[in-house]
Amino acid sequence: MADNIEEAVAQAIEEAPERNFRETVDLAINLRDLDLNDPSNRVDESVVLPSGTGQETRIVVFAEGETAVRAEDVADDVLGGDELEDLGDDDDAAKDLADETDFFIAEASMMQDIGRYLGTVLGPRGKMPTPLQPDDDVVETVNRMKNTVQLRSRDRRTFHTRVGAEDMSADDIASNIDVIVRRLHADLEKGPMNVDSIYVKTTMGPSVEVA
Repeated sequence: MADNIEEAVAQAIEEAPERNFRETVDLAINLRDLDLNDPSNRVDESVVLPSGTGQETRIVVFAEGETAVRAEDVADDVLGGDELEDLGDDDDAAKDLADETDFFIAEASMMQDIGRYLGTVLGPRGKMPTPLQPDDDVVETVNRMKNTVQLRSRDRRTFHTRVGAEDMSADDIASNIDVIVRRLHADLEKGPMNVDSIYVKTTMGPSVEVA
């Protein structure tokens, strides 16, 4: 299957019209034979891509003390308890932060306050922070999440996820897609039987069927 994926990726990139910006490469996944009104059937997975996303991934860390200091080097922003409270009082600022940020990470001890102040903003967007346990290395966690994408179907049969950028090699993008397809097959009740079709495309380019 990997050869077919690589060919499909190469074709999608080749057939994409020239643009004056760097396009992302996306996967469109179509599901079948699933009742997506039942939340237990929905796809909701974080997947680390072996070849990276090819894009900037914006990560915000909620932390205090030494963890906050270490996070400064790798995260896009580090917010402490005072800033968290301020966001709780400013709904517009909280929504802007949620929309601009790909992933949030938070010290486990702050999760309760985050739920209280930001739960109504982050929860519906599927962006509640990944908890950082006392033994976890914040630098390692941030770097791993920079290569992470969300597979999230919600209640729709068709959903999309980023798998790379047009200037990455077809081989690298194919290995990313392979990991996502394997995860989907493992996650879905009937595995491959629940996948109707999968297409790869650049932002503005034509779709090419992968599976």
